[in-house]
Amino acid sequence: MGILLMLRASMLPLRLALISLLIAANTVLHVVPLLSIAVVKALLPSNRLRLASNPLLTGLAESWIGVNNWMMDRFTRTRVSLQEDAPLQADGHYLVLANHQSWVDILVLQKVFNRRIPLLRFFLKRQLFWVPLLGLAWWALDFPFMGRYTRKQIARHPELAMRDIEATRRACEKFRAIPVAIMNFVEGTRFTPAKHATQGAPYRYLLKPKSGGVAFVLDAMGKGLHALLDVTIAYPGGRPSMMDLLADRIPEVRVHVRQRPIPEELLHGDYQDDRAFRARFQQWMNGLWWEKDEDMTRLLPD
Repeated sequence: MGILLMLRASMLPLRLALISLLIAANTVLHVVPLLSIAVVKALLPSNRLRLASNPLLTGLAESWIGVNNWMMDRFTRTRVSLQEDAPLQADGHYLVLANHQSWVDILVLQKVFNRRIPLLRFFLKRQLFWVPLLGLAWWALDFPFMGRYTRKQIARHPELAMRDIEATRRACEKFRAIPVAIMNFVEGTRFTPAKHATQGAPYRYLLKPKSGGVAFVLDAMGKGLHALLDVTIAYPGGRPSMMDLLADRIPEVRVHVRQRPIPEELLHGDYQDDRAFRARFQQWMNGLWWEKDEDMTRLLPD
C-alpha cells in the first residue's frame, strides 16, 4: 500500500499537467468559435436575428461543459449522488439558488444541470471580465457583470447601489426572451469556518443569505420565471479545493435539488426602500436557508 501511494504521488505532477493541458485545449477549441459568433451577433441589424444566434452560442457552451464533464468522469473517481423532487425542463425559466463552499461547486452544478435546464448564467464580479478567454466567453454568453460594492462603499457613494440594480435589470430584459437559468450563490462568498464565526451565522453549515440580489431579479423578471431550483451541495469528505478535484481527492459529492414555486407576493416590491417588504423577503430567504441547513445535516456524516 505504501509503495502504491508513493507511486501515485510521484505521478501527480504529470497527471495535473495532462489534465490542465486538456482543459486549456477544450477551452480554446470552444471559446474561439464562440467569440466569432458573438462578434457577428453584435453586428446583426435586428434583435430577431440576434435572438436567432443564441442557440449557437449556448450550444457551444453546453458542448464545452459536456467535454469538461466527460473529463471529470474519465480522470476522477468522484461520484455525484443526486436527489431531485421533480422533473426538469430544458426550455424552462428558473432561478437557481445554492450554498457555496468551493470553486468545485460550479463544476458540480454544471455536471448536474448541463442540457437538462437552460445554460446556467451567473452574476459575476466585474473584475472577472479580465480572466483570459473566459471573461470574453462570459461576455459573449450575456453573463451580467456586477460591481459587488461593499456597504461602506455604498454608504459613501449611494449611486453605486443603483449601478448593480440597473445591470440586473438590463440582464433580465435579455433573459425574458429566452429559456434561462439564473444562478445565484446568495451567501455572496465561499463558506469557511472563520467567516461563519465572524458572521455569527445561526446555521450549522451555512453563511447568512443575502436577499437583495434575489429580490432584484424577481422584480425584474416578474412572472418570466416559473420555478425556483433550491440546490444543496454537500462534500462528505470535507470542503474541497479545485486542486483536490484535479488530483482525484474528492470521493463523493451529494446534491439535493428541490423545485419550489416562487411566491407571487414576492415578485414585485421595493426591496430597497420598503422596509416591510424587505422584512418579508428576508424572512422567506431565511426559511429556505433553515431547510437547507437541515438538508446539509442529513447529507453529511455525523
